[in-house]
Amino acid sequence: MRLKQVFLAIAAAMLVLFLGACEGDDGNDGAAGAPGAPGADGSDGSDGEDGSNGADGQDANAALSLKLVGSTPAVAENFDESAAEIVAYHAASKTAFLVNSNSKAVDVVSLDDVTAPTITLTLDVAGDVETAVTELSDGDLGGVNSVDVHGDHMAVAIEADTKQDIGYIAFYNVDGTFISAVAAGALPDKVGFSPDGKYAVAANEGEPNGDYSVDPEGSITIIDVSGGFDLPVAATAHFRDFNAGGSKTLTGPVRISAKAESVAQDLEPEFIAFSDDGSTAYATLQENNAVAVIDLASADVETILGIGFKDYGLPGNEIDASNRDGGVNLNSWSIFGTYMPDGFDAYTVNGTSYLVTANEGDGREYLTDAADEADCAAQGGFLFDVGDCFHYLDEIRVKDLDASQFTEDLVAKLGADFQDQDKLGRLKVITDMGLEDASTCSTLATTGQPIAFPDETPVAGCVYQNLYSFGSRSFTIWDLSTGRPVFDSGSDFERITAQQLGGSFNASNDSNEGDDRSDDKGPEPEAVEIATINGNTFAFIALERVGGVMVYNITNPQNAKFVQYINPRDFTVDDDAVEANLAGPLGPEDIKFITQDDEMYLLVSNEVSGTLSVYSVTLL
Repeated sequence: MRLKQVFLAIAAAMLVLFLGACEGDDGNDGAAGAPGAPGADGSDGSDGEDGSNGADGQDANAALSLKLVGSTPAVAENFDESAAEIVAYHAASKTAFLVNSNSKAVDVVSLDDVTAPTITLTLDVAGDVETAVTELSDGDLGGVNSVDVHGDHMAVAIEADTKQDIGYIAFYNVDGTFISAVAAGALPDKVGFSPDGKYAVAANEGEPNGDYSVDPEGSITIIDVSGGFDLPVAATAHFRDFNAGGSKTLTGPVRISAKAESVAQDLEPEFIAFSDDGSTAYATLQENNAVAVIDLASADVETILGIGFKDYGLPGNEIDASNRDGGVNLNSWSIFGTYMPDGFDAYTVNGTSYLVTANEGDGREYLTDAADEADCAAQGGFLFDVGDCFHYLDEIRVKDLDASQFTEDLVAKLGADFQDQDKLGRLKVITDMGLEDASTCSTLATTGQPIAFPDETPVAGCVYQNLYSFGSRSFTIWDLSTGRPVFDSGSDFERITAQQLGGSFNASNDSNEGDDRSDDKGPEPEAVEIATINGNTFAFIALERVGGVMVYNITNPQNAKFVQYINPRDFTVDDDAVEANLAGPLGPEDIKFITQDDEMYLLVSNEVSGTLSVYSVTLL
């Protein structure tokens, strides 16, 4: 037994030596074992130091409140005389400048006491320019249309007495000292300084005369004042490249009248706004339902963008289409509103530029004075009406069209009784839009009417497949990178004014009779002012007819929020008192947001009452 054990030990030792001498590969790892039980928790560490405070966030629901605190006196003689159209402001002197078109002047208003703004001086703009320009004589110039201030200087737009002649831009020091005048185009309607103050830019509307025999081109005057206001350098941005056969084309549905001899003659720039960097100007082409984009350095119109239409058949876009329906009746109709913006403003959010438009709408009505029908006919007019001889008119009430002038599909959409006065019958629509084939409606290029006068019979070929009305009774925010709307206030303006004003809903600016403007353009949004307050951006929109100011928070362009509507007009007085200028502010035409003595105010010029209103602006 012992010998056997010794043998086994020797054999084992030899095996170990043999294996150690071999250099074979390692074997594969075995499977992982099951996890062990968790260990006990360690003790808590000591607290770290507090981090620094983050930046304050923005309150997206920030609101504010307007309150009327002051006004220039309401003078009976100024009622409906365009004595207060456009307003500008000079902060250092606490002075407002107010266009008094009727007097061919600018009124200088002291705001030392905002509760009692006082006219201290009147600038005779027509007289100053006629004296300075050797080619002009006394009486050659007409009404003042616009004013703007940058730094210590002021620009004023004044038209010729014959509106189809060239107008002028006059420059002043804000103390009222005249400096120089520069020729502009026909009927300079709005002038504004670029944000950097390098340019003064005027929208020259170029309207035809009364019998449409003279139709000047619309244009944009760009005046470089960087070298001083005594040496301004003017250039003109024309629309001629968009004429037939020109190098540029219109973008989108730009409305061009069949009456016009050229595109450039038909385009009528109305209002001016600017990009934040001052390199680009924008001009509303109101009657054309379009916006022009202008490069200032090259004085070139880069784009003319047709902005399309608003569908009143969509939920939230309801309108009151009749002034004979017994009051407030907001209904959905399968017709369209044509935005046709007047005043507008621009702002930028996250690098994207937006336009904010007040969609007033405007028709074309050209007429002369005539003694009787024979006199009107001798002048070439097609319709005589109590002293007025009509040469061109692009509007008509739905009820005045013959039943044969609507397609079956349109009648099916609107209902067989849509021409009744309490439905769409009273609504004024655009005569040269919505036709099945406009080229077959032969009278559009002469009278603008789809019916023949004096018997008012339908003209062959003038058949409507859709109806388009003037304006859209709203304000809209447009993304300039796409040319599309990102927000529209829908039926807000009519709905909110109806809630607050009741029977005075849709009154006109010269009468307290309610529902008076429902068949036209409703409350008529006229002007827009944008202001950034405490990190939020607000839009103030003036309603020209019913009056007052709408306020929206537009910090998020795609989700604008209603904030306030204020209207200090007195609807309790009769029309005799209204015409005696005793009804408060009437016909707001322009808005300017200002800060003075660390307080915020809104200046509103009221064209019909001829007054300047001062509203305090308080954050809530």
